[in-house]
Amino acid sequence: MANPGYGKRTAPDQPRPTPHDFAQLPPREAAIAAYLDRLPDGADISVKTLAKTLPYGQCALRTVLNRLQAAGHLRRGRERLDTDTGGARWITRSWWSRTARDDGWWAAFTRGDVPRDAPPDRPGPTRSRAHILLAALGRTAPVLSLSAADCAALAPLLSEWFLRGATDAYVLRALTEGLPSPVHHPAALVRRRLTDKLPPEPAPRPPRRVLECAECGLPGRPEALPGGVCGACRGERAPAHARTPLPAPAVHARASEIRAAMSLRQRERTPA
Repeated sequence: MANPGYGKRTAPDQPRPTPHDFAQLPPREAAIAAYLDRLPDGADISVKTLAKTLPYGQCALRTVLNRLQAAGHLRRGRERLDTDTGGARWITRSWWSRTARDDGWWAAFTRGDVPRDAPPDRPGPTRSRAHILLAALGRTAPVLSLSAADCAALAPLLSEWFLRGATDAYVLRALTEGLPSPVHHPAALVRRRLTDKLPPEPAPRPPRRVLECAECGLPGRPEALPGGVCGACRGERAPAHARTPLPAPAVHARASEIRAAMSLRQRERTPA
């Protein structure tokens, strides 16, 4: 597994796996694609790590990953994530899609314009995130220990908090701070707080994602990276005519994204 927050990320809107998912690929690429598909989210799928577990060298694996990227199964880049403290950090991402996607789909994914939830026919966890947090609530505040029936009844209320962007730490503070003494009815108190302290709906914000060229690692817009490769690495020459300039705010925002991504890449490559 990669460090927490890094590694493989499965793209949304995936069908259930079948024995014929990668039949259109050459045998070597199909075998490695099937292996990557079986790995859980968060797995390290870098060339160095794969070379330790698969019977191929780093050069061969790099070629295979580039071909999987060209086929539409893989994109590599960075994503900006907001932290609980109000800051932000750029995370290296390797997005994987069992279904081959074209450049238009990946461009829409970069903008956050495609579904993010798994399809309904895909099996999910036996207990929801909300149920798990409520079941463990007594570890933080023993007076709020809940029964299995209480957790099942209250989980839909807490799920709405998560839909509105609440973190586990935020929920725990809201439910456990300033408790009365004694607490006669834990479930009733939790229900009241989940209802009265429900956070407002956040303003929708698109994800901040930047794709990178599979060959040179240069960040770029999705439309400038067909097949995941930039024009320079494809041997294309820059057009002689001048293009319509972008508005100044768009230029500044894009420059900030590229500087942040390149700065993070430089720090990762610098030995400690």
